[in-house]
Amino acid sequence: MLAFEMDPDFRQGDDHSGASATFPTVCEYNSRVSLPPESAMPLAAASAASSAAQLLRSENGGIVTLTLNRPQQFNALSSSLIDVLQQEIDSIAADSSVRVVVIAGAGRAFCAGHDLKEMRAERDPKFAEDVFARCSRLMLTLTRIPQPVIARVHAFAFAAGCQLVAQCDLAVAATTAQFATSGVKFGLFCSTPGVALARNVSRKEAMEMLLTGEPIDAATALQRGLVNRVVDPDALEAETDRLAQSIIEKTPIAIAAGKRAFYEQVDAPLAQAYESATQAMVCNLMSEDAAEGIDAFAAKRKPVWKGR
Repeated sequence: MLAFEMDPDFRQGDDHSGASATFPTVCEYNSRVSLPPESAMPLAAASAASSAAQLLRSENGGIVTLTLNRPQQFNALSSSLIDVLQQEIDSIAADSSVRVVVIAGAGRAFCAGHDLKEMRAERDPKFAEDVFARCSRLMLTLTRIPQPVIARVHAFAFAAGCQLVAQCDLAVAATTAQFATSGVKFGLFCSTPGVALARNVSRKEAMEMLLTGEPIDAATALQRGLVNRVVDPDALEAETDRLAQSIIEKTPIAIAAGKRAFYEQVDAPLAQAYESATQAMVCNLMSEDAAEGIDAFAAKRKPVWKGR
């Protein structure tokens, strides 16, 4: 939630029994803030890359590697990239020849998060709701397919990129990798990434990452349980392959059944959590501070927050 002045309707329980204070929701807060006029909202340039080119697929002995391929955009999750990744994961789920899925990134990043320029160009909250909902569906699908999914992280994984790492069943990182839920720096609290993050690290560690937006290195991510293994960059691919091979050696029936049982018992409220977090992100994205934060990020200047 954005920072704001105390709600004039703030009340404590009359019986002083510790009843929760009533704070405005992000959507309620947004209604008090006038958005800039349409002419002040810059439009994102149309992407020239086809959807297919945004994701590369390779296969080797039952291991399918899906590589996010928007290197100039630091592999940001555009609406079309979310769609093509969802299609590939859905296809893999029904393919018994695929035993393990590896998700990697091309270029200088694993994934920078959502495509903020695309999100900023659309004023309609229904667009934002659709993108966040489809991203949440993708994250849920990663836990529901029978094949284990490994994130192979060579560089930074920020915001929804950190969410993607956290939502994969396993993660192998290079010493050069960094992880952050950095949206708060741009006025957009990482509510949906927080769903996956809080299911990997302790609450205090998750809240520190969410509230500060500051990155942690691979060694810290390993210590906190966000990743399974950390290796030198030149050993990343081989180490990920070793981990995948150790899974392939086991029966796929046990692996699939065990994965399903694990998430049924440990993440029972996951879908509900993503639903509410999606709504929180939609409302947050429509706020003036999110607009200012994204514009300041694009202009390489310090943001001037309004919601204080």
